[in-house]
Amino acid sequence: MGLFSACVNCSEEVEDKKSRTAPIPTLTPEAQLETTHKSLRLGDTVPNFSAETTNGNIDFHTYKEGKWAILFSHPEDFTPVCTTELGAVAKLSNEWEKRDTKVIGLSCNTLESHERWIADINETQNADVKFPIIADANRKVAQLFDMLDFQDETNVDKKGMPLTVRSVFIIAPNNIIRLIITYPASCGRNFDEVLRVLDSLQLGDKHKIATPVNWKNGDDVIIPPSIKNEEADKLFPGYKVIKPYLRTVNVGVLEH
Repeated sequence: MGLFSACVNCSEEVEDKKSRTAPIPTLTPEAQLETTHKSLRLGDTVPNFSAETTNGNIDFHTYKEGKWAILFSHPEDFTPVCTTELGAVAKLSNEWEKRDTKVIGLSCNTLESHERWIADINETQNADVKFPIIADANRKVAQLFDMLDFQDETNVDKKGMPLTVRSVFIIAPNNIIRLIITYPASCGRNFDEVLRVLDSLQLGDKHKIATPVNWKNGDDVIIPPSIKNEEADKLFPGYKVIKPYLRTVNVGVLEH
């Protein structure tokens, strides 16, 4: 009986030690936001939402109706990496317009914060931010698109609430999600790459082609295996056969 009693005490001591040495959560209870919605995937219809932005209130589907759209989040206003990113997006305004594409930013900051920060972006990045930025202080849109950061304990606001990661969604004119990229808060995005993917998607939709590794607009493209040689002869005259499954064609041929 004494031995049994000693074992029980030993077990209690071990459990007590575990509880005392268990890691303390880095986020406050309020920061453990619900994420009961299903994750968005390529091919899903983009959720619609209403939001307050620096360009007025919008209904997202109405805002982008009939156009391509790029929705991207940044962690927080008045931060160095985000300042460089939004400056870069603004400098690409002519490129987005050429591709009939609307861009819209988002963070968990207030509208007043966004408006003050835009002045800093324009000053330090020699830019002119005209695209809307969503004021998502209640994290409604961030939750809808699963943008909140649950890995970086430093990417939180003063209340311990998680901020957004660097999410990118490319959405087609029919509201179908065509690209999802997620960068950590510590790594600024390459928006030239986002532009490259947009070119690939638009060219692929128009001409039934795919693009190879490191492809840039103007490079040769790939004829998908699903297109048989007989059809390829009509669609892509003069195409090159490297292997039966690897056929390429110059983009210039597609535009004639």
